[in-house]
Amino acid sequence: THIALSLISFQDLYEVSGVEAGQHSYWQVGSLQVHGQVLITSWVVIAILLGSATLAARNPQTIPSGSQNFVEYVPEFIRDLTRTQIGEEEYRPWVPFIGTMFLFIFVSNWSGALLPWKILELPNGESAAPTNDINTTVALALLTSVAYFYAGLQKKGLSYFGKYIRPTPVLLPINILEDFTKPLSLSFRLFGNILADELVVAVPVSPVPLVVPIPMMFLGLFTSAIQALIFATLAAAHIGESIEGHHQLSNSLFY
Repeated sequence: THIALSLISFQDLYEVSGVEAGQHSYWQVGSLQVHGQVLITSWVVIAILLGSATLAARNPQTIPSGSQNFVEYVPEFIRDLTRTQIGEEEYRPWVPFIGTMFLFIFVSNWSGALLPWKILELPNGESAAPTNDINTTVALALLTSVAYFYAGLQKKGLSYFGKYIRPTPVLLPINILEDFTKPLSLSFRLFGNILADELVVAVPVSPVPLVVPIPMMFLGLFTSAIQALIFATLAAAHIGESIEGHHQLSNSLFY
């Protein structure tokens, strides 16, 4: 009886693991199946970022003007954000990582509101912003976790793990659980907000397609930018916490 119940429970778990939201266009890469539409839209976002960086680097002027002012403001903004969360002494090596996270999420979110992904026809499923897929947000959150542990181990070596038993060993399970909840929080916050934003826009746009879209698009652009800022800020705050060994006030502002 116990064996039969165990087999039933394993079968139920297997069936639950196959549940999907919507249809997806799968590509077979060796023994793996990947979501083709997510890779396509991600490559488009990467191409936009590389193209923008290439154009921005052409003919730089000693005295910036026009678009060059904006292009120079972006890395300055990212440096300030990283410095605020990580600290003056340690922030410089992490500027490229935080900047890449912020720009990729920012452009991905905006592409969902501005680019006509629906005209890109696929055999199955439909195209959307890369951050509208849970796999993308989980991957970004796991990269943040890897950076978080790398920063702590690089700074303190194996003594970094002593934080799990401070201030008392009784807190060991809670401290371990905290490291699991951080990537979950990052991934589901970003995915949930972007998905909700697209649904909020889609519902009123369908009955009144000529009146509602413009203000709703502006709302989508605003919330998309805020989500990119929140993710980058929390990623930098986690890294700063790992390096400094204490919880930063800025880390709690978005929880």
